[in-house]
Amino acid sequence: QVQLVESGGGLVQPGGSLTLSCAASGNIYPFNVMGWYRQAPRKQRELVALITSGGITNHADPVKGRFTISRDNTKNTVYLQMNSLKPEDTAVYYCNAGNQGGTYWGQGTQVTVSS
Repeated sequence: QVQLVESGGGLVQPGGSLTLSCAASGNIYPFNVMGWYRQAPRKQRELVALITSGGITNHADPVKGRFTISRDNTKNTVYLQMNSLKPEDTAVYYCNAGNQGGTYWGQGTQVTVSS
């Protein structure tokens, strides 16, 4: 059974930084793509960033230049380094991973940006 476990969320002041981690386990097939999505209150879930197994990345426009996605295939883990955080970044952040077996989601971790 595939499990994705996020960590690293919390409360941070505007302009601050956080690093999210998502550790995957139980997968038979390697993940072709891993990524992060977020959902703010009363809004739809939206893509934040994706990374392929080869390291090709795609960051959504609102986070370009501030967030960086990376992964360690040996640890089956994907990271999201978030800098220059803004109040509008406040959301539940979800890890996502896809392979031949399907698409999987983590349980989410809350990120709150507030003074």
